[in-house]
Amino acid sequence: MKFAVLVFPGSNCDIDCYKAVEDALGEHVDYVWHTATDLSAYDCILVPGGFSYGDYLRCGAISRFAPVMAEVAKAAEAGKFVLGICNGFQILTEAGLLPGTLRRNMSLKFRCHDTLLRVENNNNPFTSEYALGEEIIIPIAHGEGNYYCDEATLAGLQANGQIIFRYVNNPNGSLDDIAGISNERGNVVGMMPHPERAVSSLLGSEDGKKMFTSILKTWRDQHESASVR
Repeated sequence: MKFAVLVFPGSNCDIDCYKAVEDALGEHVDYVWHTATDLSAYDCILVPGGFSYGDYLRCGAISRFAPVMAEVAKAAEAGKFVLGICNGFQILTEAGLLPGTLRRNMSLKFRCHDTLLRVENNNNPFTSEYALGEEIIIPIAHGEGNYYCDEATLAGLQANGQIIFRYVNNPNGSLDDIAGISNERGNVVGMMPHPERAVSSLLGSEDGKKMFTSILKTWRDQHESASVR
């Protein structure tokens, strides 16, 4: 399986994502610059956290127009896996690949600490190795992680099982305690907490590792099924 870690000017969690794939999975992973125009070689695209373009205008608002994002949209449409973390989540909402938006934290302060999440949907490529309702420790580091959408969108997220994670103790004011969501198809996931920073006990938690092993298992299962046919 091949992973791409996108890199925008201002990304600062790209190395974390790269090392998570390398250490947790031992799979092929490349850094891919924001000017890239071909992602066809990759099975999973990671859009990392950071402060792309300094968060000018609005978080993710400039990155959304980077050439590589057109390729991310193509990959998502083709059913490939896309995970946006923190600023990556913001970029995916700005690009229209996920619904809603991320606003300033309710406290108007940057929050950086471990956070308890509850797995709300384990019937997803990124969460299949978790138990439904499992509580996991994943760190956050954001100033604009307050998820918001209109009532109709929220109803759709709830009805379609698109809410993947909820905060047990909401740190930012997110609507319905939402910490992570997916698109309707389930192959695009965005979340504010950082699973790539929770893949080793040395980091304080290994609870994020299952996100990476889940996607690898899903990919292998799909390819084994295809080879049988």
